[in-house]
Amino acid sequence: MAMKVFITGASSGIGEALAYEYAKRHPGKDTIIGMVARRSEHLQALQQTLETSYSVKCAVYALDVRDGEALSSAAQHFIQHYGAPNVVIGSAGVSSGTLTENAEDTNAFKAVMDINVIGLVNTFQPFIHAMHLAASSGQSAQLVGIASVAGIRGLPGAGAYSASKAAAIAYLESLRVEMLHHNIAVTTIAPGYIRTPMTDINTYKMPFLMDVDIAAHKFVNAIVRKRRFVVIPWQMGWVARLLRLIPPVLWDKLAKNAPHKPRIKV
Repeated sequence: MAMKVFITGASSGIGEALAYEYAKRHPGKDTIIGMVARRSEHLQALQQTLETSYSVKCAVYALDVRDGEALSSAAQHFIQHYGAPNVVIGSAGVSSGTLTENAEDTNAFKAVMDINVIGLVNTFQPFIHAMHLAASSGQSAQLVGIASVAGIRGLPGAGAYSASKAAAIAYLESLRVEMLHHNIAVTTIAPGYIRTPMTDINTYKMPFLMDVDIAAHKFVNAIVRKRRFVVIPWQMGWVARLLRLIPPVLWDKLAKNAPHKPRIKV
C-alpha cells in the first residue's frame, strides 16, 4: 500500500529508525519518505540505503527545524512533487543538562526549547492545509509528535529538556483537539529511555532501556492505531502514572540527589 511520510530528525536516533521502519513496512516505489535533518551527509547516506534496499523514494531536506521558512519550503516541495503526506512526524529533538544558576546555560535553554517545541510547530504548520484537503477526499492524515516521559515531572539538571517536553505534550494535546475540525489525527508519543546517541552520553542507570529499532516498531504500531497519547515502553507508562501522583514535597525529597544529565553544546 502506498505511503507518504515526512520525518524530521531523520539523520540519527529515533527519526532514522522510523525511516527504516516505514521503508521495511512499505517497500516499493509507491512509498515516499521525506527526511529532514541538519546533517546533509547523513541524510544522503540514509537515502541511498533505503532506496537501494527497499526501492522506496526518498526526498531529503538538510535544514534546521528552527528555520520556519526553510521547513515551509521543504513542505511545499514535498506536496508539489508527491502530494500531501499521510503522516508527518516531528522527531527532531535535542537534550542537554542545564542549570539556571549558570548564565552560560541560557543559550542552551533557548536552543532546547526552540528545537523541541517551536520545531514541532514549524514542522506541522505548512502541511495542515494540504492534509485537510486530502483527508476530505478520504486520505489518512496524521500528525505525530515525539515527546518524552521527562515532560511528566521536572528533572533536576534537565530543566530545559523537561520543560520542552512538558510544553510539547501540552501543545500536542491542544493541536489534537484543533485538528478534529480538519479530520487530521494527532498522536503524542512519550518515550522512556531509548538507546540512541542522545542517551549514549548518560552516565547513570536508565531503567527499561529499549533498543531504537524495537522502539520504532512500537511507535509505528501506535501511529497505525491512531493512539492519542502513548508511553513506550509500557513499563514507563506505569512510571509516568506514578510520577503524576507523587506530591511535590515527596518529589523534592526523591529527586534532590538524582543524577544530572550531562551538559553538552546544542
